[in-house]
Amino acid sequence: MQKKNYLECGIIINTHGVGGDVKLESLCDTPNILASFKKIYFCEGGEYRAVKVLRASVFKSFVIAKLEGVDNMDKAMALKNTTVYAARADFKLPEGSYFIADLIGLDVIDNISGKVYGRIVDVQNKGASDIYVVSTPDGERMMPAVKEFVKKTDLERGVYVEVIPGMLYD
Repeated sequence: MQKKNYLECGIIINTHGVGGDVKLESLCDTPNILASFKKIYFCEGGEYRAVKVLRASVFKSFVIAKLEGVDNMDKAMALKNTTVYAARADFKLPEGSYFIADLIGLDVIDNISGKVYGRIVDVQNKGASDIYVVSTPDGERMMPAVKEFVKKTDLERGVYVEVIPGMLYD
């Protein structure tokens, strides 16, 4: 599976003030990660265009940013609902962590028998841990992405699991 060079990291949800600042909802693990980028990217017609972040800070659970070339409220308003991206190389991913974009589409495989239960179609986080949403022949199932169940993640082959009855199959 080919890795994406640019990953979704936020959505411009509104303007902030009259000077052209934008308010972003972070799609990163924390808003601090989004606020740390020195440049972000807009995707226009399949091409990524870099935009320098002049300043950014976390406000509540959002990021307020001043972007180069966005110097008034009208320009900021024109960006509302725009998804922003970061270069994969700009992320500092902790050991043993993976990008959601890399997990989506991976097979979920029994660690012992090699049986393929299904494919990861989404990753959600409701607080305690990530939850893999797995498309199986019996419909979508949810599985906590914890070491008790996830034994190995191989981004080329799949996620190897040991599950309890009823989790991914009837």
